[in-house]
Amino acid sequence: MGSRTYSFLTLIFAALLSGPLSAQSCRDDAIWLRGDWGSVRLRVEVADDAEERAQGLMFVEQMPPGAGMLFVYETERPTAFWMKNTLIPLDMIFADAQGRVVKVHQMAIPHDETPIPSGGPVQYVLEINGGMAAQLGIAEGTEMMHPAISGDPVWPCE
Repeated sequence: MGSRTYSFLTLIFAALLSGPLSAQSCRDDAIWLRGDWGSVRLRVEVADDAEERAQGLMFVEQMPPGAGMLFVYETERPTAFWMKNTLIPLDMIFADAQGRVVKVHQMAIPHDETPIPSGGPVQYVLEINGGMAAQLGIAEGTEMMHPAISGDPVWPCE
């Protein structure tokens, strides 16, 4: 399948995941992202304690399109991730305390132990299948909506 077809299918998939926003849209198992490119809802598992964050997506053999893991820290801080024992390529989306994306690291290499730094203080890291961020247009400035993003979020749950 050519990259054009893949891109087209990804956009259709994203459109199917997106839908009207409502109070029910803000759920622990889903995260919304929006930018100039539109919006998308992804299914997520939340890793919000040290043990869950340490395990992350290690040993996961495949992840469905439209799925990911949201790492939630108690406070904003610089962090770094690596791919030890991670079997699939991932995009890492780093966001500040307000849910604004400050860095996207695309196509992290499975098993690579080189640290991937956040580049500054972050409170949330979203990992999705490698290549999805580029396909969807997720970049710095993209906004996230999830119940874990509290305080003064750029895109609050209603």
